[in-house]
Amino acid sequence: MSASDPRFIEPEEEQAFLDTIERWVQKEVRPVVMEHDHGDIWPEKLVHQMAELGLFGATIGREYGGLGLPASTYVKIIAYISSYWMAITGIVNSHLIMAAAVERFGTEAQKAKWLPVFATGEIRGGLALTEPNAGTDLQAIRTIAQREGDEYVINGTKTWISNGIQGSCFALLVKTDPKTDPRYKGMSLMIAPKGEGFHVGKKFDKLGYKSIDSAELVFDNYRIPVDNLIGGVEGHGFFQATGGLELGRINVAARGVGLAEGALRLATEYAQVRQTMGRPIADHQAIQLKLGEMVTRARAARLLTFDAAEAYDRGERCDMEAGMAKYFASEAAVRNSEEALRIYGGYGYSKEYEIERYYRDSILMCIGEGTNEMQRMIISKQWIKRNPA
Repeated sequence: MSASDPRFIEPEEEQAFLDTIERWVQKEVRPVVMEHDHGDIWPEKLVHQMAELGLFGATIGREYGGLGLPASTYVKIIAYISSYWMAITGIVNSHLIMAAAVERFGTEAQKAKWLPVFATGEIRGGLALTEPNAGTDLQAIRTIAQREGDEYVINGTKTWISNGIQGSCFALLVKTDPKTDPRYKGMSLMIAPKGEGFHVGKKFDKLGYKSIDSAELVFDNYRIPVDNLIGGVEGHGFFQATGGLELGRINVAARGVGLAEGALRLATEYAQVRQTMGRPIADHQAIQLKLGEMVTRARAARLLTFDAAEAYDRGERCDMEAGMAKYFASEAAVRNSEEALRIYGGYGYSKEYEIERYYRDSILMCIGEGTNEMQRMIISKQWIKRNPA
């Protein structure tokens, strides 16, 4: 990335911002993590602080009031925060995917109206794609948007939507022509602020990823102006939505990196303090073997994630790179957190210690933004396309 690129950031400026994030995490985040996680408490104060730090505009262009950070800087921020508490990065991630859809595919009028308020966090939200019978297979969605004059009337249900309760606006994937074949040609993406006919259903009680609301959204004759159709032309929603998933998968990879590195940090600290047979367990070969594998996995995950972020910054198609990063980093998070829990022994199974949270949170990384089974298929198909016989 050259200095002429609008998203270029000087190394000194980047480091200063990362130092600010580090101070915030150590002072404000670490002291409240366990209370919020165990009580499943919405971190309102931290959300306001994230807005003040500019994180809701992290990847939004500077011309719209955002920080305009390259993905390669963004992942460093997300990885560091996630190494102490992954869940709060999900509030930012879902919001920025919505913003990216508007910035990449929206009309100039839509960008001018929505991006400045997204950047400040005045309006926060996320991406509403998943339905009870449509997760990985997005083309199976049943939410319908029927045009009536200058409005769309929307009916349907979305599920597992991050920021569903606390968010106020969503990039909503709908069918504008349910009879079209192939199905993806009948799909459109809408900017959907909460209003009459937009109802929040149940909040899901999750194994991990606590404090962050994942909810059901119900649309009952919900009306929005036709001006809220992203890009202004029907039928492009599938590619607009999946295009934004590249950034989302890079974000999940960064969260996986953070979890893997955080688990490694905790395990390393504990192994040097805990003693058996008169010496720290870090001196025992069995623990050394675990730590050796953990540090290698964490490092490999970080490198794969930066590789994907740099490809994204160059404007290249990077679904294969994002898929590899997301797949490997999320599996590294699970494995490292499990090994760290084993190093802690019985204490690792207690909620008095943080490591059990890493284990609970890490599992989501293998599911969110496309399952790891799907990632491997995407990687394989793209690899074959790039290497024809």
